Amino acid sequence: MTVLEIAEISKTKSKVLLDTNVCFALYRSEIRKYRIEKDAEISQECYDTIMNEVLLKRAKLRCMNLLKSRDYTEYQLRMKLRQGIYPEEIIEAAVAYVSSYGYVNDFRYAQTYIEYAGKSKSRRQIENCLAGKGVSRDTIEQAYEQCSEEDSITTEEELIYRLFEKKHFDRANATYEECQKMIGFLYRKGFVLDKIYKAVGRCDSGCDSFDA
Repeated sequence: MTVLEIAEISKTKSKVLLDTNVCFALYRSEIRKYRIEKDAEISQECYDTIMNEVLLKRAKLRCMNLLKSRDYTEYQLRMKLRQGIYPEEIIEAAVAYVSSYGYVNDFRYAQTYIEYAGKSKSRRQIENCLAGKGVSRDTIEQAYEQCSEEDSITTEEELIYRLFEKKHFDRANATYEECQKMIGFLYRKGFVLDKIYKAVGRCDSGCDSFDA
């Protein structure tokens, strides 16, 4: 293996790029310790030492420190480690390590988020948010089923009526224009149209003409 590049990324760290397309970050003292120089060869023994005794330990510790303050999904941890310029093999090993001890669990993360965000957000909003955090659709669905069994989520109908109160929307006396405005607002919040129409009620004469 040959070192193609050593690029400074901070006062104390540099990025090392090998001809195998593997890239990682080391402290300057480590670069000196392992005698890493541009265009020089790295032995397999030296490479294995850097991967297993330096970077893997550091990546595991990084994950543990991140998880001390808040929960992360596996995807979020991987992104954090990529920002730290860890090789993919190290990232996978570090995430597998914390997962094996239950420190990171996408199902638990999704369930907790649904219970918290479900008090103010529609299911579609929550699903999109969790998907953006790398949680699979199957895991989201399972988490919703678990929350429903435990009766720990607010129904979308209840959320819609709370928004009526918040927006001072009087559906019994609302004009057609006010109804259309509320329908559009709820749709943008991620609520499905049939529940919106049912909740708006007396304005249903204009609901069918709403252009989503």
